[in-house]
Amino acid sequence: MAKKASKKAEEEPLKLFYIFYNQERWDNWVKSLGEASFELDPKSDEMPDGFRVLDSFSVDITLAVLKIIKLYQNKRFSQEEALDKLMQVEAIVMSAAPKGDLEELIELLQLPKLVLFASCRRYLSGEFDKDIKTLVKKGREVIDKDMEQALDIASSIGASVIDGAACCGKYVKDDLENPTLLDEWLIECERMYEAMGSLKNFDESTGEDE
Repeated sequence: MAKKASKKAEEEPLKLFYIFYNQERWDNWVKSLGEASFELDPKSDEMPDGFRVLDSFSVDITLAVLKIIKLYQNKRFSQEEALDKLMQVEAIVMSAAPKGDLEELIELLQLPKLVLFASCRRYLSGEFDKDIKTLVKKGREVIDKDMEQALDIASSIGASVIDGAACCGKYVKDDLENPTLLDEWLIECERMYEAMGSLKNFDESTGEDE
């Protein structure tokens, strides 16, 4: 009996106390954004520092959220635990934007994250359509009429990306000059695809000697 009990214990996933995102991390990014310059330098072809900070801010959120999903995939978290962690991060990221000069920028950051969180919930539910081409077409048909329906469609695309599908650069490259909200969500799905690739080996081992 002792041997069976020991084997069962070895098979149980280790519980982690990993801090995915907290208010301090969010506040530090907001502070960095507030201190960055968005003024164009006529003597330089480089993007203003503020836009680089904004982009890094966005990437940091996407990576933090998808680490939760990776740990769920690695059986470190149950579905309920992953949803709880996701909700905690979402409460911080989607909170009311600070009033003042940064309000518009923070809201610009938050809009794409609607599909990030919706996609993660859809993936965890296990119920999503994988026909991305058809989904994009449907999304374009409804984006100007029903934003909630469009987000629901986009969340299936995002869930498919989390599940391993490649997307979505080819669907937005011709629309970048006048992007719709759906394009913004597809760009976020592309960012999710890249993030999942970078997290391929995230937490595959416990760090203990085998």
